[in-house]
Amino acid sequence: MSSRAATTSRSSAYRVAGVAILIAAALVAVVIALLIGGGAKTPLLQDPGPFVLWGTPIAKLIMNMAGAAMLGSLVLALFALRSGDKSFDSALNVASIGAAVFTVAAGLAGFLAFMVAFAPKLSLEREFGAQLGRFLLTLPLGQSWLITTVFGAVITVLAFAWRSWTTTLLTAILAAASFLPLATQGHAGDLAGHNVAVNSILLHTIGAAVWLGGLLLLVVLRGRPDVDLPRLVARYSTLAIVAFIVVAVSGVARSVVALGDWSALWTPYGTILIAKVVLLGGMGLLGAWYRTRLIPKLAGERASRWFWMLVLCEVALMGLASGAAAALARTPPPTGEVAFAQTPAEVLTRSALPPEFTIDRWFTAWDLDILWLVAAGFGLFFYLAGVIRLHRRGDRWPIYRTIFWVLGMLMLVWVTGGPINAYQEYLFSVHMLGHMMLSMAIPLLLVSGAPVTLALRAIHKRDDDTRGGREWIMWAVHSPFSRVVTHPFVAAGIFILSLWAFYFTDLVRWSMYEHLGHEWMVAHFLISGYLFVLSLIGADPVPYRLPYAGRLITLIAVMAMHAFFGMAIMMQEGLMVADWFGSMGRTWGPEPIDDQYIGGGVAWSIGEIPTLILAITVAIQWSRDDTKVQRRGDRHADRTGDAELEEYNAKLAALAERDRRQGERA
Repeated sequence: MSSRAATTSRSSAYRVAGVAILIAAALVAVVIALLIGGGAKTPLLQDPGPFVLWGTPIAKLIMNMAGAAMLGSLVLALFALRSGDKSFDSALNVASIGAAVFTVAAGLAGFLAFMVAFAPKLSLEREFGAQLGRFLLTLPLGQSWLITTVFGAVITVLAFAWRSWTTTLLTAILAAASFLPLATQGHAGDLAGHNVAVNSILLHTIGAAVWLGGLLLLVVLRGRPDVDLPRLVARYSTLAIVAFIVVAVSGVARSVVALGDWSALWTPYGTILIAKVVLLGGMGLLGAWYRTRLIPKLAGERASRWFWMLVLCEVALMGLASGAAAALARTPPPTGEVAFAQTPAEVLTRSALPPEFTIDRWFTAWDLDILWLVAAGFGLFFYLAGVIRLHRRGDRWPIYRTIFWVLGMLMLVWVTGGPINAYQEYLFSVHMLGHMMLSMAIPLLLVSGAPVTLALRAIHKRDDDTRGGREWIMWAVHSPFSRVVTHPFVAAGIFILSLWAFYFTDLVRWSMYEHLGHEWMVAHFLISGYLFVLSLIGADPVPYRLPYAGRLITLIAVMAMHAFFGMAIMMQEGLMVADWFGSMGRTWGPEPIDDQYIGGGVAWSIGEIPTLILAITVAIQWSRDDTKVQRRGDRHADRTGDAELEEYNAKLAALAERDRRQGERA
């Protein structure tokens, strides 16, 4: 056997060993953790049997690992591989296989969840099928499992059939969205800190999937002739660091909600959690090790030994952590579960009614949204890292842009996690204030930071036809979708029409009752406000901008429609979402109808302040642009000696002389 054939055979054996180690470690961990935490203990009522009790967490474990292969392979392919190469196609094949296993496991886990919930006698009778159908179509838990299974089936087909950059990106977005339905169910949806629990488990699941799935793809692609292994491992390492931070932060937030206090660490739930923390720390140390030690050694003669030694160790730790996580999902948390609702506020919001919203609560009330906290944290880190990189290479970046960006991110955290978020469910006026900040004040600061321009200057350009951060930003800026949504008229239309549509349709009700609706509201108004401000005063590149006169006219029209919106809210005779704001049972603050009137006043008055600042900024930019044009003309005249002006004057003199001669002849 030749040396190359032996190497290929050894790599194939290592691949099989890696998958086997992952599955074996996960199964061992889930069994031990279930025994410790009692997640498979026989219930006193409605015993579905040992097969269902043990099969449910194992099916969920298989689904999680398959989902990791699905999402992680797509993300690493988009960030580290070149479309059209065999390695890129192999990554999509892994994603398609992972999605197929994810689909089957989700279907099985959903069926077992039905058996756990109702403990029916398994049969082929019509009544059993009808009961299963009602579970899948009418109950939230069943609907979540059904939607997840459908997601998996769709992603299986798309990952297999679509092989271009854009379609793979869409498939990856769908793969990430497939984790959302189940994040709202189980213990995450039943905890008193509902919003924190749901966002934490979603971030935790996606971060772990990118981390584990990327590692599995490394194992699959090791030894391929078209793969530059040191470069691939370095790029995966970057993704792994981001995933590690997301997993760590979301895990801490989830643990705080589930445990309640330090004493709960000594419960079975806390024991499993401690084991997960230890495993996470071990994987973090391994990641730091191969980033500093492994990558430089991959070009040497003993690269294969170093690679497989560290990667297989991390795969084993990943398997143990995955098994512990699956068992933890079946283990009731010691504290934090929602008790029987006693007040209207607890029925609606799953939280107790907060104290009266006094002046001091503006500085002491907090209800952190971990999703936007993580987003703002990464936004601050990457922006400041870009500024530092420019400074180190001798380039300058305006300090005022950095200040604007930092203030915008801090304001985003304050609005989504401070007193506004703490009271926006109970007072319409506070909800409206948060809306105005999200759609007008925060975008004004963020656009002034010019993040796209900074990223294009700071991120290194790739030379191997793959797409990194800079290439994806360039693609986004020049995509047909971007050309449409950044057009001034389209951006203005989205900004003002979505305002009316949101509050005068059931969208506002959806944002109150559903967690997904609330997060959509925050994202939509933040993005729509950003696009509108960008079309008026942004320094970042966009396909088209109106002349300054057109910008002012557009802004005046939007201001007028915005003022009419505030007045329309104030003139409402009935209460908007009366079954929410009118049913809280609060004894402090203004009456709901008076509070709604105040909210309309907030939209009409306070909401116009950022618009006025926009108008002043446009006017200043217009004045500066005219000054630049005048100076440019003066410099040109100095260089040419006013040749154009002299030529123009000579032409006028010639015309005057011709008119004089014609007059004399007449």
